[in-house]
Amino acid sequence: MVETIKLFIAGEWTEGTGEEAYELRSPGSGDHIANVPIASQADVDRAVTAARQAHDEIRHWSAFERADLCHRIAAEVVPLVEEIARIQTLEQGKPYHAESLEDIQEANQYFLNAAEDVKRLSGEVIPTSDRNKRMFTFHRPVGVWAAITPWNFPVTIPLEYIGPGLATGNAIIAKPPLFTSWALLKLAEAFDAAGVPRGAISVIPGAGDIGEMLVTHNGVDAIGFTGSSETGRRIISKMGIKRSIMEMSGNGPTIVTADANVQAAAEAAVYGAYYNAGQVCCATERVIVLEEVHEEFVGHTLKAAQAVKLGDPFAADTNMGPLNNEPTAAKMDRHLNDARERGAEILVGGSRAGGFATDLYYDFTVIDRVPEDSAVAREETFGPVLPILTAPDDEEAAAIANRTHLGLQAAVFTSSLKKAFWYADRIRSGTVVVNDSTDFWETFQPFGGAAGTDTGWGRGALEEFTDLQTLVIDLDNV
Repeated sequence: MVETIKLFIAGEWTEGTGEEAYELRSPGSGDHIANVPIASQADVDRAVTAARQAHDEIRHWSAFERADLCHRIAAEVVPLVEEIARIQTLEQGKPYHAESLEDIQEANQYFLNAAEDVKRLSGEVIPTSDRNKRMFTFHRPVGVWAAITPWNFPVTIPLEYIGPGLATGNAIIAKPPLFTSWALLKLAEAFDAAGVPRGAISVIPGAGDIGEMLVTHNGVDAIGFTGSSETGRRIISKMGIKRSIMEMSGNGPTIVTADANVQAAAEAAVYGAYYNAGQVCCATERVIVLEEVHEEFVGHTLKAAQAVKLGDPFAADTNMGPLNNEPTAAKMDRHLNDARERGAEILVGGSRAGGFATDLYYDFTVIDRVPEDSAVAREETFGPVLPILTAPDDEEAAAIANRTHLGLQAAVFTSSLKKAFWYADRIRSGTVVVNDSTDFWETFQPFGGAAGTDTGWGRGALEEFTDLQTLVIDLDNV
C-alpha cells in the first residue's frame, strides 16, 4: 500500500501548494511506499510567517514553561516509537531491530535533555568599575531557525535542533530530504498532540531548492545544517550574516597503538565501520595501526567481520542493511576501485552484494595496506568499509590522523593514560574517544568539530541557539 504523506506547516497538516509529489521508494525492497508533496515557495513563506508569529509568543515564555512543553512532547513520542522506527527502516534502510528501534527510543531524550538544561541556562552578574552600576547577562532566543538535515538519521538529527531550539524560545522549520521525510513527519504528530504553538515547529521536506529558499529567506534568522562539507560551503556562501550551526563531514581515524588491547580495538573498528552501513559522520573511516601490532589487528578484524550480517533490514538477525541511495553506493564503488588501482589489498567484501531486492546492498569490506593518498583514506566514504593504514610510531600515527580537513571525532586505543593524553593534545578533532569506537555517542555529549567540520552540540547547543544580551543599570538614575 502506498501512503500519501502530508506536510506539517504552521501547525496544520497540508498537501502544500505544489503540483507534484515525490515517489518515495524503500532502499531495502525497492517498493514505492509513499508519496510526499513537493513544497513550493508559497509553502516556505507560510512556514516562515507562522514561525515569526510563534517566536514572538514563546520568546516571552519562562524557561520553565518551555521546559514543560518539551516534557509534553517527549511523552507524546513514546507511543509512536515502534511505528516511527518501522517507517524509518522502510525509507532509510537501517535494521529495525538492531538500530531503528534504539534510534527512536532515544528521540524523546532530546526534549528531556533540553527541558532540564534550559532551566539552568543562567546569565551572570558582572563586576563594574562604577560602584553605582550593575551589569547582568541574559540568554535571548535568536529567532527563526531553518534546520537542514540529512538522510542518515532522519529523526534524531532534526531533533538535535528542534529540542534545544524550542526550549530556548526559537521557532524551527525543519527541512529533511524528500526521500527520508516520512518518519519525521510521523513524529510531528507528537508536536501537534503536545500543543506546540502554531508555527513554532514546521516540517517541510524538500530538495536543494527548498533549502536555498530557507537559507536566503529574509524571515529566517539562523541556519542549522548537518550534512556534507560541500553542501555546507554552499550554504555558508549564500546565507550572508545569519547565525549558524554547521555540522559537516568527518573522516574519523582510529589509532591502534603498540600497547593497545588489539582485539577490543578491532571489534570497535568493525562496529564503527558497519553501524548504519557506515553512513555516520563519526564512522570509523580510517584505522591507523602501529606496524608492530598490524598482523594481530588484521587477524582480530577478520574474525570480528564475520559477525556482520547483511540482510533484510526487518529480519531479526540483520545488523547491517542496504545503503540508502545510489550516489552513496557509487562512491563506494569509486573508492574501492581507486584503492585496488593503488595497490591496496581487499581482505573481505569489496563489491555490491547479489541476491537482494535492490542494488544498494554492499558487502562489508576490509582493505589492508591502504595508501594514504587513496580516495578511501582522504575522503569520507560514508559506506561499510574499513581501510587499514600503518604507521611506524606514534608521532607518524598522529601526523597521518591530522592530514585531513575533516576533524570531527577520533579514537585512540592504548593502555597508557599518559599516551591517551599525548594523542588528545596532538589530534585535531572535536572529540577523542579512548578505547571505544569513533561511533561512540551520547545525546548530551558536546560534539564540536575541528579542522573545518562542525560547531558545538550537547549542552552547549542551548547557548548556540541564543544571543547573549548585557543589561547595565545606573542606580543613580533609578
